Amino acid sequence: MTFTALINVMPLKELLDPQGKAVLGGLMNLGMGQVQDVRIGKHITLQIEAASQEEAKQIAENACQKLLANQVMESFEVTIQ
Repeated sequence: MTFTALINVMPLKELLDPQGKAVLGGLMNLGMGQVQDVRIGKHITLQIEAASQEEAKQIAENACQKLLANQVMESFEVTIQ
């Protein structure tokens, strides 16, 4: 069975996000002072062939741990559809 893994990778909250700060500055310059903070990450979609939803999630998490996310600087969240 084919499952879709939706993965969100975000910088750790404890770390500075220079890209997010630059976007926040741009939004302020556009008069959007209501925006308080911006954090920029990655959204990754994987198509996974697996016997079960649990196996597909394990495969996606393994991919994140080994390649898709730098766990020193980023966190990830996996959702299976």
